[in-house]
Amino acid sequence: MDYNLLWYILVGVLFTGYAILDGFDLGVGALLPWVKDDHDRRVFYNAIGPVWDGNEVWLVTGGGALFAAFPVVYATVFSGFYLAFVLLLFALIFRAVAIEFRSKEPWIWWRRGWDVGFSAGSTTAALLIGVAMGNVVWGIPLDARGEFAGTFLGLLHPYALLMGVMTVALFMMHGAIYLHMKTEGALQNRIRGWINPLIIAFIICFALVSMATLLYVPRMVAILRAQPALFGVVVLLVLAVANLPREIHRNRDTAAFVSSCATMGLLMALFGLGMFPHMVYSDPEPAHSLTAYNASSTRKTLEIMTLIAAIGVPIVLAYTASVYYIFRGKVKVGKDSY
Repeated sequence: MDYNLLWYILVGVLFTGYAILDGFDLGVGALLPWVKDDHDRRVFYNAIGPVWDGNEVWLVTGGGALFAAFPVVYATVFSGFYLAFVLLLFALIFRAVAIEFRSKEPWIWWRRGWDVGFSAGSTTAALLIGVAMGNVVWGIPLDARGEFAGTFLGLLHPYALLMGVMTVALFMMHGAIYLHMKTEGALQNRIRGWINPLIIAFIICFALVSMATLLYVPRMVAILRAQPALFGVVVLLVLAVANLPREIHRNRDTAAFVSSCATMGLLMALFGLGMFPHMVYSDPEPAHSLTAYNASSTRKTLEIMTLIAAIGVPIVLAYTASVYYIFRGKVKVGKDSY
């Protein structure tokens, strides 16, 4: 068995799970300024309140799997993107604290202050995640030891920033569809009016990123040329996006949310296919790149981790499914709510 390939896929699945689950959390936060009524804002908080912390477990699990399976990649990424990850950590902390503290006091200034922290933290986190992915696609300077040889400002190039903007648009679209599924009445009707413009904004950003990728990072589509059957992933992605307005028009909330999740999963699949076997591509010295084979743990380690994952992953999936089942249905705001 090719354990390197297996763990490349498993790490990708864990980060995909995080993108899908915490993606709508971040999208809800970015959309918060679009409503002014305090009750409506509390609905937003309570839509994600029971699940947001569980969603972020996927990020921790993905980071842990990356550390254990590909320690060199972990060391390079977390040292090279250190300042960016510190900013991401602060953004996630601010939004988490805002969720817990916002409704502790009735004062207007108190709630508005935490609303700003929640929204700014969510938007910043989404942007930084996209910028990080943009740099991984574009390539970062590595020396012969696989260590980052660039600067923080060097990471903020146009392609990475464009990927960041696309990620914000994607998460906002995903969050709006989730909110449409969790709300009712006049608020749901307002959210319905946001979804199509957000879909259009995401499509425009995705088209720009795709054109930039074809022009400046053609290696990302080399596998599609070598294996035409994989172009089916692109077809499925187009169908998933096209199905979003159709399901919203038919008022089929759950189906629309499933299509949104599929869109994010297929985007991550394209990312993984385009990168393989690279995990950190070195630019301008491709020979210094870190791959799933030259930056992995020993085979014995990967074998043991596979046994642990066979036990742990089903438990995580069962827990996640049970939480979403328990808190299914429309949001009801009471005196003990967020």
